[in-house]
Amino acid sequence: MNTTAGLTWEKLILNLRNPFHLSYGVSLTRQAYWLRLADDAGWGEGTIPPYYGVDTAEMEAYWRRTAALARPLPEKLDEVESWIGNEGPAPARAALELAVIDRIARQRGLPLYRLLELPRPGGLATSFTIAIDAPEEMARMAHEIPDYKIIKVKLGSDDDRARLAAIRAARPDARLRVDANAGWTIAEARTRIEELAGYDLEMIEQPLSRLEIEAMGELQTHTTIPIVADESVQTLQDVERLGAAGVQGINLKLMKVGGLLAGLRILHRARELGMKIMLGCMVETSIGTTAMAHLSGLADWLDLDAPLLISNDPFDGITYDKNLRIGIPERAGIGALKKQLEPD
Repeated sequence: MNTTAGLTWEKLILNLRNPFHLSYGVSLTRQAYWLRLADDAGWGEGTIPPYYGVDTAEMEAYWRRTAALARPLPEKLDEVESWIGNEGPAPARAALELAVIDRIARQRGLPLYRLLELPRPGGLATSFTIAIDAPEEMARMAHEIPDYKIIKVKLGSDDDRARLAAIRAARPDARLRVDANAGWTIAEARTRIEELAGYDLEMIEQPLSRLEIEAMGELQTHTTIPIVADESVQTLQDVERLGAAGVQGINLKLMKVGGLLAGLRILHRARELGMKIMLGCMVETSIGTTAMAHLSGLADWLDLDAPLLISNDPFDGITYDKNLRIGIPERAGIGALKKQLEPD
């Protein structure tokens, strides 16, 4: 019987194709972890941006403790959560859970969505993210991707209206979503929502800081544009509060909620509360993004463009057509493979 004794992890530095400027600051790289069970029986990924305040040393310590226990691995899906437990940072638990579930699905010869008894992913299109920059530069980037039908615009600093106006002028055809990444105060958000209302937006994501849930609900009463919570969605209790406040949607990410099974509970509860569902990702490799793509048959919106934003994704998995409709491999498990190195 296999155990966690052979658990290993590798730190990966992901290089961004363009500087990623959010309300929190500017990044040129992001750090990820590739988690592997013994004999490559299952793979996971643990990735979290610095602004979540998660100590990567604590993630590694959690995996070391788990490996040292050398416990038999779960053989059934309904054994996984009790085996994982609640200790350790959410992205570290997510990585381990992904690897364990990937192993179970591979053993049964099933793609992940079939193991989880989910609808087959239906080829929704993902948005493509344009980070904060000068308005003319953001417009140039939007103009250079004419086949990408959905653009997510990062805002949350000065000149937000000028940035959005420039992109809308460059791409009058595009479906636009904006994401402030918790960068506005309540007063700023009221003004911005009024200013941006004329640009035909699909959603306004995380206008306020993580804990200002009731205030986001109050903002929702002043606009028909869905307010979508992202950083505010980390637990099932958060979703209960968001639903009670009247926020219309959530952005679900595996790394912040601790994995697939917790994520599915959150998704189903949000649906019961009448909320729309966006499936998102951090700046991740194709392991984590492909795992989330297996849930896309349950989604209203997708924001799964991370592999397109980095230049050195080590893995193949999720695919995109020219309009960014996603596809998933029909291989067993998550379906991610290590890329073959090009010959010299």
